[in-house]
Amino acid sequence: MGWLAGFLLINPRSGSGSPDADELRRAAEQKGLRVHVLGDRDDPAELAQCADADALGIAGGDGSLAPVAEVAIERSVPFVCIPFGTRNHFARDVGLDRDDPLGALEAFSGRERTIDVGSVNDRVFLNNVSLGAYAQLVHRRESHRRRRAALARVRALWMTARDRHGLRAKVDGREIEARVIFVGNNAYELEVFNVGERERLDEGVLHLYTLEGWLPSAWDDRKGERFTVETPDSRVEAAIDGEPVELESPLHFEVRPRALRVLLPARQE
Repeated sequence: MGWLAGFLLINPRSGSGSPDADELRRAAEQKGLRVHVLGDRDDPAELAQCADADALGIAGGDGSLAPVAEVAIERSVPFVCIPFGTRNHFARDVGLDRDDPLGALEAFSGRERTIDVGSVNDRVFLNNVSLGAYAQLVHRRESHRRRRAALARVRALWMTARDRHGLRAKVDGREIEARVIFVGNNAYELEVFNVGERERLDEGVLHLYTLEGWLPSAWDDRKGERFTVETPDSRVEAAIDGEPVELESPLHFEVRPRALRVLLPARQE
C-alpha cells in the first residue's frame, strides 16, 4: 500500500519525553501527512470530521483515541493510533511498539486490520468502561493529577476495604453489589485491581467483570453482545478508556464487531 492522504492530530498533553510533539509533527510532515497539534479549545472529533483525508490518526494516550476512531467509523476511513501517552494500552493490544511513536507513522502506508469497538449509551470506547472503586480513583486522580500505578492500586484496595457497601446496580435486571464493574471490549487478563492485556480484539463480544464481596479476590466474568447496567442514581461516575466521565443511568453497552478499520505498520504482526 502506498502512502494515504493522512490527517494526524497530536495531543501534546499526552506525551512526555522523546520525541516531543514538535519532533513528532516534523516527522509526520516529512512523510507528507497533514498535522494539527491540538490546542486547549480544539475539538478532536470536529477536526477529524472536517479533514480532507483518506485516513485519520491521533497521537495520544488511551483517552485521546476513541473520539477520532468514532469519526473514522462514521466516515468509513481507516484509523491510525500513534502511541503518545503514559499507558497506551490500546497500542499494546493492537500490536504496536509503545516505545516507538515515530515508527508507528509507517501505518499510514501499512496494512489494514478490522477490530471490534464497544459503545456505552452510543459513545464509542476502544478498551473498557469501569464503575465503582476504580472509576472513583480515576476521578480523584484527575482532581489531584497523576499517581503512580503502584500507589493507585494500593489506594484502590484501601477504598475497597473502607467501603463495605460498594456499588449497587442491576446488570440485565439482576441485582448485584460490587466493588468494581468493568466492561471490556473483548476479554482481558485481570488480577484484582490490575488490568492486563487482551489476546484478541475481534472476538465480537463484551466481557462484563465484577468484583463482589467485602474483600474480593477474583473477578466474575459475563460475556455477551450487549448489557444494561442500572444504578440507583441517575448519574454515575465512570472511567472510559481511563478518562473520568459521568454517565446517565441506565447504561446500555453494546459491541460493534469489526467496526473499526485500523492501519498498522507493514512490519507489525
